[in-house]
Amino acid sequence: MDLQAHLKAAIQQAIATTYGETISDITLQPTKPAFEGLYTFVTFALTKSLRKSPGEIGQTIGQWLVDNTAIVSGFNVVQGFLNLSVADSVWTNLLTTLRAGTPETTGKGSVMVEFSSPNTNKPLHLGHLRNNFLGESVSRILDANGFDVVRTCIVNDRGIHICKSMLAYQKFGQNEDGQWETPESSGLKGDHLIGKYYVLFDKAYKAQIGELVTEGVDKEKAEKQAPLILEAQAMLRLWEQGDAETVALWKQMNEWVYAGFAETYQKIGTHFDKTYYESQTYLLGKEVVEEGLESGVFYRKDDGSVWIDLTAEGLDQKLVLRSDGTSVYITQDLGTTDLKFNDFHNDRSIWVVGNEQDYHFQVLFSIMRRLGRPYADGCYHLSYGMVDLPTGKMKSREGTVVDADDLVATVTEAARAAADEAAKGKMDEFSPEEQETLFQMIGLGALKYFLLKVDAQKRMLFNPEESVDVHGHTGPFIQYTYARTRSVMRKVAEMGLNIPEELPAITFHPTEQQLLFLLSQYPQRLAEAGADYAPSYMAQYAYELAKTFNQFYAEVSILSEPNPDILLVRVVLADLVGQTIKKAMGLLGIDVPEKM
Repeated sequence: MDLQAHLKAAIQQAIATTYGETISDITLQPTKPAFEGLYTFVTFALTKSLRKSPGEIGQTIGQWLVDNTAIVSGFNVVQGFLNLSVADSVWTNLLTTLRAGTPETTGKGSVMVEFSSPNTNKPLHLGHLRNNFLGESVSRILDANGFDVVRTCIVNDRGIHICKSMLAYQKFGQNEDGQWETPESSGLKGDHLIGKYYVLFDKAYKAQIGELVTEGVDKEKAEKQAPLILEAQAMLRLWEQGDAETVALWKQMNEWVYAGFAETYQKIGTHFDKTYYESQTYLLGKEVVEEGLESGVFYRKDDGSVWIDLTAEGLDQKLVLRSDGTSVYITQDLGTTDLKFNDFHNDRSIWVVGNEQDYHFQVLFSIMRRLGRPYADGCYHLSYGMVDLPTGKMKSREGTVVDADDLVATVTEAARAAADEAAKGKMDEFSPEEQETLFQMIGLGALKYFLLKVDAQKRMLFNPEESVDVHGHTGPFIQYTYARTRSVMRKVAEMGLNIPEELPAITFHPTEQQLLFLLSQYPQRLAEAGADYAPSYMAQYAYELAKTFNQFYAEVSILSEPNPDILLVRVVLADLVGQTIKKAMGLLGIDVPEKM
């Protein structure tokens, strides 16, 4: 039951009946806590057309609603604000409807969500976590809205950055006994091991640059002439030529990285329906360039390079193929985008990529429209801001990145420390294994919620200790609220209380009305989150519901309520709140504990 829709329709009817005017745009807002009522209708905008004072209009409409509808039980007017109270029968019917549940939505079309996009020269880091959490949550939200969702990932497994790690491994990977370092011998995850050599390359490369500069070479020239970068470029050429030894090393190191990625993905609850590899797709875009040249979408300059002029779209002229015939990044994306559409024929495609690539995607989508691709209008860049830590920005090359595994471990330990501080012996109820599972659930939930509750486009600062606070706007606060509802239901089971199919009619407490209203909002909030690709909407909703339940829990008695009818209703309310919190948090990829 959509209370707002019913009230809006009733107000329109009241105006039409009493004033003979048709008003199509009716806006309601929540009544301020200082006044009695659930919704407020502002009448100031009607004074000119109805030629009455705001207060008189509010009085007339309010009285008509009380006299002629079963929805409105009372009203009060404060100047031009008509505050409306809803009848108890409406709340009873709404509770019955909520208990029945809503049918699953299907058949909305197909959507591809591409996210993660790691490089095989380093482990996943904090920025990847925000990317993965956004991609996974958007996928779940769209699925819940009835879309057929395909999760994809493009792995950047080729290029000069990969060769830097490979070259460093060749040079520094053997010990004094001639044994090559492996994940097994080092005790490092494969992605961590390769990341180590990426950092070693950068340190050695910078040392060579410094030596050249000391010898009088200009720094810009030194960066191009340093022996290590020249060797890395030579290795890239060997890889592109299919040199057996180079390709074998590339495959081995990638296998180690993929094993490390898989472990991290499993830990954070991410999976993909299909993974694409840049090494297999980077040449595909050249065919698209040839097509665009033939159709006149692209043009060739005198030096042989190929361009597109996008100034009419407010963009620039864009290079799509170098004069030597090699691809640029946009070339690769042209081919890969065609490939993904041919594989899945999605109605929409969403790229979850940081906002430093905003311009790139404007160009990509403009080119696709120029080429007449049928999927072009369904392309969307879900842009997000960077994540900083209290210690500052992260730099992969310098080894200052906080990688994903370490950060998950950090928040797990923060959750453990918070529990030791607050629980005061209550954790003894849990076995060591249960404690470890709980701390991981709380820590990961804290991390996900902290990164998802903020508008994706905003740059943010992540603080591990703040994220695990069970009293703030955090994941653990919502997890604790869910556990509280489950505690109520366990006690109900111990009492042997039977909940009938048909609930008794009662007079609802204001906080019960607020809870019912919020519960009824779930489908609308879910639809809005899906329309805007905004997990933050569901995060905010879960917090509002948890906060309101805790207010309800503090203001009224549940299991000690002497009136058996009221007790039954409050038990059902508590159960519905728990179910809804679990659903909302599940859309964020966050698990909730039965006990906490």
